[in-house]
Amino acid sequence: MRILIHKDYDSLSKWVAYYIARNINAKKPTPDKPFVLGLPTGSSPIGAYKELIKLYQAGKVSFRNVVTFNMDEYVGLPEGHPESYHYFMQERLFRHIDIPKENINIPNGNAPDLEKECKEYEEKILKVGGIDLFLGGIGVDGHLAFNEPGSSMTSRTRIKTLTLDTRVANARFFDNDVSKVPATALTVGLGTIMSAKEVLIIINGIQKARALYHVVELGVNHMWTGSMLQLHRYGIIACDEEATMELKVGTVKYFKDIERHALENLPDLLTE
Repeated sequence: MRILIHKDYDSLSKWVAYYIARNINAKKPTPDKPFVLGLPTGSSPIGAYKELIKLYQAGKVSFRNVVTFNMDEYVGLPEGHPESYHYFMQERLFRHIDIPKENINIPNGNAPDLEKECKEYEEKILKVGGIDLFLGGIGVDGHLAFNEPGSSMTSRTRIKTLTLDTRVANARFFDNDVSKVPATALTVGLGTIMSAKEVLIIINGIQKARALYHVVELGVNHMWTGSMLQLHRYGIIACDEEATMELKVGTVKYFKDIERHALENLPDLLTE
């Protein structure tokens, strides 16, 4: 597992965007062999999405042959609702880039048969050859997507009941009214994420420091589902200084030392 410690959220976001763009360009995707990108919502990726838009506008990357699969969506929330993840992705990324509408995949939380929707979502991923890079954020309790503490490490896309902690955390998007936050969601599973060829997780801010500590310095634990990244062959954590507050000094120094070149040569990510 690689851990890249950036000085702040802005530099973290820029590095993540450049890394994604570099990977897309390196594959030289075509309509028959697209680059398949897994995407999250929430506050963590917003900066990276802004940087990806800038790279697209500068002609540094195209999304015409990119297929995306989002991590999750609330059940029962209309797609046009300002807090639906369909709406979030359109406003934060998709409408600003050249990705074809048919290449965008987001779980349908209003499907008449939710179990069928989950099954077919997994089948779609397999049909395009699997996910090349899964980008993700993490919750304060260490969860990925809506894989709450206690989720199976081999889980696949499914219906998930949200914990009170998660609903309270998300209430800020619903007029600070927990009762307005949907109680269930469709989410990719940990097994879905682990099947990606590469996984890149953003962990930023002091409020995520405890999660980063559990994910990095303690063992794999289904109560901190992000810790499963320890088992991925190509797992990366991009974090900022604030998020490292609970890590050992030696851990921080070690990863800063071995990732020094990667942090100092950001422009190289698009020229290597």
